Amino acid sequence: MSDDLVNMHGDALASMRRGPRRFVKVALALAESTEPEESILAAFLDRLVTPGPGDELPVLWQRSLAAWDHAENPSWADAPARTPERRSQIYDCLGFGTDARKVLDTIAPVATEHGAVVISRDFEPWYTRESAANRSFYWTAYERLLRAKGWSDASVSSLDEASHAVVERLSDPARSQAYGARGLVVGYVQSGKTANFTGVTAKAIDAGYRLVIILGGTLNLLRSQTQRRLDMELIGRENILRGADPHDLSALIDADYQDDEDWPDKFVSHGDRPSSLGAFDIERLTTRSDDYKSLLNGIRALEFEKQHRTLPLHHPENLHHAAARVMVVKKNKSVLTKLVKDLKKIGGILHEIPALIIDDESDQASVNTMDPKKWEAGKVSRTAINGLISELLGLLPRAQYVGYTATPFANVFVDPGDGEDIFPRDFLISLPRPTGYMGVQDFHDLDDPAGQAEDTHVRGIYRETGDRLQEALDSFLLTGALKLYRVDQGLPAGPFRHHTMLVHESVRVDEHADLALRINSCWHQAGYTGQDGHRRLEELFVSDFQRYASETAPLPDSYTALKPYVSRARQLINAGGNPVIVVNGDTDRYFQQIDLDFDRTPHVWKILVGGTKLSRGFTVEGLTITYYLRTTQQADTLMQMGRWFGFRPGYRDLVRLFIGREVPLTEKKTVDLYEAFEAICRDEEAFRSQLASYSQLVDGRPQLTPREVPPLVSQHLPWIRPAARNKMFNAELVEIRTPGEWVEPTAYPETSAGLRHNAELWRPVLAGLSRESLPFVHLPGTDRGDYTTYQARTCVIPHGQLLEIMGKLSWGRPDLFAPHLQYLRDPSEAGCGTDEWVVIAPQTTGSAAMSGSILGCGPLSLVRRSRTRGVFNRVSGVAHRQSAERIAGARDLADDDPFAGEFHRPRRGAVLLYPVLEAGQGSPGSPGPAGDVDPGKVVIAAAFISAAGQKTTSVPLVRFRTIDSSAPGEAIIDAR
Repeated sequence: MSDDLVNMHGDALASMRRGPRRFVKVALALAESTEPEESILAAFLDRLVTPGPGDELPVLWQRSLAAWDHAENPSWADAPARTPERRSQIYDCLGFGTDARKVLDTIAPVATEHGAVVISRDFEPWYTRESAANRSFYWTAYERLLRAKGWSDASVSSLDEASHAVVERLSDPARSQAYGARGLVVGYVQSGKTANFTGVTAKAIDAGYRLVIILGGTLNLLRSQTQRRLDMELIGRENILRGADPHDLSALIDADYQDDEDWPDKFVSHGDRPSSLGAFDIERLTTRSDDYKSLLNGIRALEFEKQHRTLPLHHPENLHHAAARVMVVKKNKSVLTKLVKDLKKIGGILHEIPALIIDDESDQASVNTMDPKKWEAGKVSRTAINGLISELLGLLPRAQYVGYTATPFANVFVDPGDGEDIFPRDFLISLPRPTGYMGVQDFHDLDDPAGQAEDTHVRGIYRETGDRLQEALDSFLLTGALKLYRVDQGLPAGPFRHHTMLVHESVRVDEHADLALRINSCWHQAGYTGQDGHRRLEELFVSDFQRYASETAPLPDSYTALKPYVSRARQLINAGGNPVIVVNGDTDRYFQQIDLDFDRTPHVWKILVGGTKLSRGFTVEGLTITYYLRTTQQADTLMQMGRWFGFRPGYRDLVRLFIGREVPLTEKKTVDLYEAFEAICRDEEAFRSQLASYSQLVDGRPQLTPREVPPLVSQHLPWIRPAARNKMFNAELVEIRTPGEWVEPTAYPETSAGLRHNAELWRPVLAGLSRESLPFVHLPGTDRGDYTTYQARTCVIPHGQLLEIMGKLSWGRPDLFAPHLQYLRDPSEAGCGTDEWVVIAPQTTGSAAMSGSILGCGPLSLVRRSRTRGVFNRVSGVAHRQSAERIAGARDLADDDPFAGEFHRPRRGAVLLYPVLEAGQGSPGSPGPAGDVDPGKVVIAAAFISAAGQKTTSVPLVRFRTIDSSAPGEAIIDAR
């Protein structure tokens, strides 16, 4: 088959850098051909309808169409990216009719997956598609490698667009005036963020950035993994060896990859030293084994050759001829201190160097966790790593900072008014969920009652089920056998180099050894070589793995066919006599000793027991079975512990999560970890959805800038905060939603004027209370005869009246009630969902009971309560709450509590109202001779519960905003 047609089409498509144009005319002009247009188009379509094996023509069109489908805001189209409307506009530009469109839609269906979401300030355009195409040496090599690894055209185009969106928002490296942009890129846990920042690095280096510093996590192993990934996929063989023969053993020793089974075949090759090919070289200032130690020979390490010595390095005449420097540095105080110290010695040249700092896991260690309230006047105190990053940015005025994380909440709560910190003032980019990725949505059915995610992948650990550890171990052995079976069946995703199980019960190192011993004993006593063991495995195979098998991956018809693979899997897992590895060390030597370097170790088929070391950044390769019982009260920490998220090619149907459904959080409270992950999934999805809704330009202008993003952060479970307390010093509550839950304000004013003001506001309600008291019931036990009654005066008021009172009350701490008031202000289905309120004023009897009239209303029962630091410990009585909960629909109605049943209505809440005399104040707070109480001495306290009918897990319970020290009191958008 002739390549003339491929060459013609390749030349024509390559010329369309600015977008699609009338294809046939462009092709004929470039080929200097006089053939009729009809024959060119006919030959094209005939070839596409019946392509031969390995035909490059369909590939050319698939790549071009995918790129145009994904292009964001191009000048040649106004239809949204990745839509049939966009594809139609592409065909219009190409001049294609119905026949060509049908054929191309068949070989290259429209890419419809979501793209990156961008929240950005206005920026000065400099990085166009044309300029990117003109200088794309390293990006082209990276793109070629990704395709060789099996990435689809749509996935490559998506990465191209997302990385382009980052680079175009950096400062022009040739800009005369220095500016350092600050940005944040948000991905999913274990979803390929490294691929994005590798693409950003490639494009940035091509564009002119000449110093790249990558902060590669807090562990040596994570840093070395990142170094290897960049060496393999971006820097390449020729730059690593500096021109030496890749098969020269002495060069390999220096290169650090003499024992790597992927060297050299899987490392990108540029064909020769890039500098000899008209491009420029990359010099590594760190290696896989060696973190940053020193700038060898001082300034020489950053001594850039200039074509014109009188011009600065960032001038275009110099910039595009100089080699780039790359270092991957651990976020460690001593390492970063050494780097900062060395850079200070260099001096002036630093002001000329366009630099890029990429901070992997940027919410870990990088965020300043010093309490602003403890700062000295005008002086910001910083934690060690945050201070060193700030100093690094100060030394490199042309440095661009881009943080990467899957859990961005700590980053968006950074004080935007601190100009030396890492708040993403210029842009925030949310990456799309990659094709083939298994995330929270694959383990939770969320709002889909017909979903199969939980049934397929989740195995709950309840009190009645026991610990299910043996079942988890059996599942690990069975899935290993199924992987081996699939390899023999020729599954394209095989061979499965690693097969692992993760057990995460505790963060305590001293408990890991005991747990490993228990697992080891359970494994060796499981009887995997006897009849009982095989009978148990067969039952699990039939009841679980056959039932939920993938239609696209082979599975044996019977356990008998699988049995030989079970034996082989057991041998691989038990290699060395111990199937368990404890992972809680801190040094490279530790990880090497336990053979847990997934890159260097040929096969890891083990059960990993650990805590923190396995919960962030560290990718557990081949993870198939997870046994999880660890609690935490921070959403970002919990999400990062979801190591079962990621890519599972060829075995996603085998993935199982054994997770605690009743796990102790405190001595008195247990929590459902599965429910917790579902809640933080909703937090994350709500955040991403809000970002998407505000990312659309209005009249060419952004609706939202990064500093206005924090109100989009929400919380669906009250006991899980978005981030640790010491990362939320600048966070301020905007709203707390409490459908069907008690809200009890306790910070009332202490001045007579404030108390009198509040009493006046409540006067109409007090005057409207019934004269007769009604008996309400408290049922403390299960026996219906075991109950107590209390009397209460009541009335019903509209929501507007309560809202007016609450909105005008004086408070000792207004900030504590403001988030609840925000919720009350929205009576809609998405808000508090309450139209009216039953006011209940409990009346007490007995020798210690007090009563009095307030502003002529009464008599009413008075209660005594004490304050601590201006705040009451509690006001309402627990026994009084049950009837109010029945009225609000938060508790089932009871025959023994008829008046609560009479008051209950949909969309009706309840208020418990108490006139409070402060304990310890003596007679001044007591009723006078005529039974009157001085309104300046009584606290009118209220606890309320809104209608429970609006309680839904799909709406966040808490929203936040960030305190900006540079703009106190400035209004933040109401993000709904």
